[in-house]
Amino acid sequence: MPWNHRNYPVSMKNLQPRIRNKAVEIANALLEDGYDEGRAIAIATAKAKEWNEDHPASGSADHHNK
Repeated sequence: MPWNHRNYPVSMKNLQPRIRNKAVEIANALLEDGYDEGRAIAIATAKAKEWNEDHPASGSADHHNK
């Protein structure tokens, strides 16, 4: 079942919304590629956190220091 910004895995509930939304996007793509849910969630969460580090939100303090 695909997830969205309102219906997502419980393990993503404590992620910042921006990271969670990216994780949901990645997890859905992994599910389409045949990954099982548990593996898709774990990979998507890690990749979304990595993406957030590499692509800071505009207006964030870190963004101005780079």
